[in-house]
Amino acid sequence: MKILVITQHIFPIQTPRSIRSTELIKELARRGHDVTVYAVLGKYDYSSFEKETGIKVKGIPIHWEVLPTSSDGPSKRNFIDKVFGRLLRRFEFPLFEFYYRIPEIIASESQYDVLISIAVPHQIHWGCANARMKYPEKFPKHWIADCGDPYMKNGRTKEHLQRYAKYERLFCEECDYITVPIENAKEAYYPEYRDKIRVIPQGFDFDLSAVGQKQVHNDVPTFAFAGMFYPDIRNPKLFLDYLCSLNREFRFYVYTRFDNLLIDYKERLKGKMIIKNPVPRKELIDILSGMDFLVNISNVNSPNQLPSKLIDYGIAGRPILDVNPINPNTNQIDEFMSGDYSSALKIANLQDYHIGNVVDKFEGLFS
Repeated sequence: MKILVITQHIFPIQTPRSIRSTELIKELARRGHDVTVYAVLGKYDYSSFEKETGIKVKGIPIHWEVLPTSSDGPSKRNFIDKVFGRLLRRFEFPLFEFYYRIPEIIASESQYDVLISIAVPHQIHWGCANARMKYPEKFPKHWIADCGDPYMKNGRTKEHLQRYAKYERLFCEECDYITVPIENAKEAYYPEYRDKIRVIPQGFDFDLSAVGQKQVHNDVPTFAFAGMFYPDIRNPKLFLDYLCSLNREFRFYVYTRFDNLLIDYKERLKGKMIIKNPVPRKELIDILSGMDFLVNISNVNSPNQLPSKLIDYGIAGRPILDVNPINPNTNQIDEFMSGDYSSALKIANLQDYHIGNVVDKFEGLFS
């Protein structure tokens, strides 16, 4: 089948949605589908990737941002971008541009059998709905709107429900299916559209037989966190405060792009916390598999979201310490430091996240 995928990012940037998009298009192409992907591209040369996979990679033309964040990685936004971003944030600037650019893409392309639009940002879905209304004769026969973090009832931004409800209802009305990564995410969407929702987990390419087989021998408790921290839903402050109070040796590796919440603790922990830049996903999983245990800071205020890093943690095969950022269980932290992992967080049904099983579910929606 001819399949069109529209997303904000693909590799080499490492984000949950870029991984979702990249793994999906690779597996679809491997199965013989004719795949074209549109994303916000930078200067990365995809010619060898296109030759190896048969996937056609095309750029979404962005005009509103002078320096858009592309699939190359986060760019340093200039003064003009920052000023307009602050002034027009309530109007979803610059992401609202997708609403206008995607109809242009549909109008310029030949007929496709399937469209898979990937959010976040949800403005991509809004643009697809706009395209379906403007160019019904050019629009693909089947449209799957894939959603990561919810937009409407995301637990943080209440004004979304009022200001942009008509756009959310528009995409929910026009699409054939809404796919979400976990069962709980259904509650974040309007009840009248929940019959369109299908649960399809995040997909990864990994060898199930190798999970948890690595032997670990560290001289002091060695653990890691990989991902991003947020002041409101994933703040490590209380966990780090407790680590500062411990009179024992340990090594805590943090792989993150944004370390603003860690700066004060780097000095307080006197070399026990090592902050690293993000590394490619497969390299990261190999590093994580050598830790005694891994740390997850729960999204307490966002129960409808599942951090994709938990799947990487599960693939790494190490015990997971699940920390409540509001009320860390210090007894549990002490147990992990002593090698007692009996209360470790379990990732059930890891095989569900294998990209082969994930694409089986996508194909079931349009076959």
